[in-house]
Amino acid sequence: MRKSKLLTTFALCLLATALGASVALAAAGGSGRGNGGGRGRGGGGAAAGPRAAALTLTAPATPATRPDDEGFLRRWVLLEPIPAQGVSESAFHKVATKEYFPKEFSTVPRDGEKVTVDGTELTWHAYDSTRYNVNLYHFSYALSKPTNGVFWLAVTVINCPEEMKNVRLAVGSNDASVWWVNGEELLGLYDNRMDTFDDGVSKRITLKKGPNVIRAAICNEMGPSDFCARILDENDKPVRGITLSLGDATK
Repeated sequence: MRKSKLLTTFALCLLATALGASVALAAAGGSGRGNGGGRGRGGGGAAAGPRAAALTLTAPATPATRPDDEGFLRRWVLLEPIPAQGVSESAFHKVATKEYFPKEFSTVPRDGEKVTVDGTELTWHAYDSTRYNVNLYHFSYALSKPTNGVFWLAVTVINCPEEMKNVRLAVGSNDASVWWVNGEELLGLYDNRMDTFDDGVSKRITLKKGPNVIRAAICNEMGPSDFCARILDENDKPVRGITLSLGDATK
């Protein structure tokens, strides 16, 4: 009988520890795994009052930067979340390709620029990620914005020293995403999924000499959310001889 009671007590202690860890994890902004972690509720609504700065995002300190050693693009300008339901192709593609404000698909937004979507004013924020992927949960959590049942717009500009032929855009996202380069829709990832690098790879394209604009729409149904992107050369090796800039989109 005593042994049974001890086992029961031990099991309850383990359960309490696990619950405590889950609460701490949600408050910290989701999983600590580099690939964005698994599914989880992770706080879907906006919280009252200010929060600390995003854990993995920093203000750009220079006009331009380079991809990291593995070619990942870490500088982006992000729009605050827009409500969206559904991560299937039939649901999200229609959402992602809709124009929500004038010149959405033809201009590069600036840090601090504001747009109005369905009567709500939203702000663009320029950030560098400290990881290979961009953590959208951290982004929204720090702003006390919703993280579940929403999607984000992301834009970056890559500057090529010369024309680059037969390259491909390689991406990953948690959950669904749709991607464009220089106005051409190249690929989409759909349904509930982990952010796995090179999960989706586009057809071969040519990047022009000078600036090339990459746009993405990323939707999260529930839990952590992030994305990653890089350019692969004709031999499927990461392209590093480019720079990333957002015009004057620095904080």
